[in-house]
Amino acid sequence: MTDPARFNRRLSLEAPVETADGAGGVTRSFAQIARVWAEVTPLSAGETMSADAHGARVTHRITIRAGRAVTNRHRFTEDGRAYRVIAARDSDDRRLTLITVEEMTS
Repeated sequence: MTDPARFNRRLSLEAPVETADGAGGVTRSFAQIARVWAEVTPLSAGETMSADAHGARVTHRITIRAGRAVTNRHRFTEDGRAYRVIAARDSDDRRLTLITVEEMTS
């Protein structure tokens, strides 16, 4: 059985919404589709920091209860922080969804 106390963060799951910009392109925004209880775990320092032209990259693992279809088009937000979904998969017992995310910086 999953310990309910481990899901101690309330995140918004958001999906992209694309609208025509009038010049042949689209403008992308995000709309909340669900609020979920989650566990957010930073990955180890050796795995999370890599130098690149845009600065450091910070990754986390978000764990939620199964039942939501999460893809790399989605993102999570919490208190002004946004996390871009890199990959999502079901746990071995299929009760949880394990999601690797990258924290988005402005």
